[in-house]
Amino acid sequence: MATSGFRQRLAASEATPRDLGAQNGKTVKSRYGRLGGKAVLWMVLDAITVVCAAILATLYERSTGTVAGARGFVHDTLIQNRSMGILTVILFGFTVTLILISRQLLLYSPLRLNNILSEQRRSIQACFISGLLLTGTLYLIKAEDTPRGIVLVTLGMVTVSLSVRRLIYRLAFYHRFRRGQGMRNVLIVGTGAEAMALRRHIDSNRHLGYNFEGFIGLSGQGSALHPNSSEVVGTLETLFQSARKQFIDEIFLAGPFEREIIKSVLEQAPAHRVDLRVVPDFYDGSAWRRPIEYIGQFPTISLHSRHVPEIRLVLKRTLDILISLSVLVGLFPLMLVIAVAVKLDSAGPIFYTSERIGKKGRVFRCTKFRTMVRDAEKRRESVMHMNERDGVLFKITRDPRITRVGLFLRKYSLDELPQFYDVLMGDMSVVGPRPPLANEVQKYKLAHLRRLDVNPGITGLWQVLARQDPSFDSYISLDVAYVENWDIWLDLKIIARTFGVLFHGTGV
Repeated sequence: MATSGFRQRLAASEATPRDLGAQNGKTVKSRYGRLGGKAVLWMVLDAITVVCAAILATLYERSTGTVAGARGFVHDTLIQNRSMGILTVILFGFTVTLILISRQLLLYSPLRLNNILSEQRRSIQACFISGLLLTGTLYLIKAEDTPRGIVLVTLGMVTVSLSVRRLIYRLAFYHRFRRGQGMRNVLIVGTGAEAMALRRHIDSNRHLGYNFEGFIGLSGQGSALHPNSSEVVGTLETLFQSARKQFIDEIFLAGPFEREIIKSVLEQAPAHRVDLRVVPDFYDGSAWRRPIEYIGQFPTISLHSRHVPEIRLVLKRTLDILISLSVLVGLFPLMLVIAVAVKLDSAGPIFYTSERIGKKGRVFRCTKFRTMVRDAEKRRESVMHMNERDGVLFKITRDPRITRVGLFLRKYSLDELPQFYDVLMGDMSVVGPRPPLANEVQKYKLAHLRRLDVNPGITGLWQVLARQDPSFDSYISLDVAYVENWDIWLDLKIIARTFGVLFHGTGV
């Protein structure tokens, strides 16, 4: 769902700058780009693909069936008169060669640095070159007894498998981009013709996964925008405050800057957790010997990029999918019973849906079983004096608007079962800060926005440690502590403790 309107209202509200903490991310750089956790994962998958293709090709060639073929692979030799050691070395060499060539061709780079056709062409090119080196090696070692069928089938299966896998992965990400998930929010520093061209390029290539959030004005320089344009969201002096308000992931420098300005922005970028890129024509030596990376057709140079725990994020998403599917399928009969009970207990719909603020200020629709009377929102003002929480939170233990069935559902948090569908769709996670309302987020201070840097969750650190604590500061501090210290083991511990909280019925 679109979020620009919400973020504009949020950015317009007053916020007090806070120390966000200096946390320098470490990245591994090379002549051909960063080698992150996701790149390593893709390399491992490529290696597994090669091994599987070789085994299947051998079984096919021997025509002895899967069981007999596998027995021969383990206890004898793959090919007549060829030792297992030599064949293993050849297969290992082919795998390493394929990975090195793929890396050379930037196939392990982020999606936005390639398009579909270029990626498919490079994938086939990598397999073709590696295949030529493999056949050349077999010729040099005089492996005339090596069946050509095994080699050709292996190369064909590897080429098709890698191409199809990359295509499916890319199309899945394009689908997420269309839903507004996984997008990177960007600011462009500068308002000249170059900045406008970059903005148009980003807007016209949505598959790149970028959301343009505004320009940063430069004093004393020409501008292609009206001085009062709403697209100018700040100045160089307020650059990182604007970045925090807009949930910015990446800043583009697109203007003629002095070296000291670039140096100052580069020094502050790690502490504020934003990536930094510069358009090559305008850097002043700060990017010496750094590779040019194309955002679509637009050349840029990366000056700073954060460390992203890609493998851990993949594990977290996998855990979310497995748990949400298990709950939705396993507890479907219980959810049917709850739906009938809600409908019979009071007039109104079975589900209650409200707009919530998710990761990076993205607005999504959160669904729960209805636990209040149908006109609960209209009666909200009449019970505001009964609020038991401080700050921007609102909670009443004995809320007169709650129905009889709703009271039971809330006690054991059963009303939140439909949210596992939101987890499955990627709008939420099993573990994370609770999704706030828009009117709550508009009252946040700048430091509080840190809790929106991750997907909201069904359960979280605050729910298992301080659910009954009325303090807003405790609510925020625990959520920020979770964001700052997150790992997969912390999620598993929170999930385990959640069962105890549910069984004690502390949800009212």
